Amino acid sequence: MEKRGDRLRDVLEEEILTGVLRPGDRLEELQLAERFGVSRTPIREALFQLSAAGLIEQRPRRGTFVAEVGPKRLMEMFDVMSELEAMCARLAARRATPEDLAALRRAHDGCAAAAERGDFDGYYYENEIFHEKIREASRNGFLVEQADALQKRLKAYRRLQLRARDRLRASFEEHDAVIAAIEAGDAEAAGEAMRGHVTVQGERFADLLASLERREAKSA
Repeated sequence: MEKRGDRLRDVLEEEILTGVLRPGDRLEELQLAERFGVSRTPIREALFQLSAAGLIEQRPRRGTFVAEVGPKRLMEMFDVMSELEAMCARLAARRATPEDLAALRRAHDGCAAAAERGDFDGYYYENEIFHEKIREASRNGFLVEQADALQKRLKAYRRLQLRARDRLRASFEEHDAVIAAIEAGDAEAAGEAMRGHVTVQGERFADLLASLERREAKSA
């Protein structure tokens, strides 16, 4: 069951990504608690998660502020994420058990249902499960820890990226290639397919930057 803090995180994450909350804006626990009609405990939970994701900064004796991630830093983070996830996919192709493959196939089916509905948020959550199952199938705990940590920093931007035109369809087709390679036990193909899926460059990076720019324009 989803916790109240998780729901509040999603609302605040959406407002940061759409420009309702802008870089540098201060977030006050008491004001947020009054706005959402909750105690300060779920607000603290939501802010903790947003801080772990790098969307806000909690500055000692100064307060909590919406963070700003520049294009260069964002590109660097996606570059590293693509290599970590490619390694997970390679190892999953070599190590996945029949149970792992069944769980991965169920996650893929969940993505298919959300894509068919054109449900961006639903696909976002199913996509999280799909990648999580691949990381688990890698059977490398340290790698999973590193990938999970960076995933938390990038998840909001990956969510925003899905809203680019045709990205939902393209993402699902890329999942097809990844899961086919893993099921075939082809480690190199799985790694290459995953790297291409996660890497944000060229037109895809331009699309992401355009989404961020639209966010800024809306809030200006």
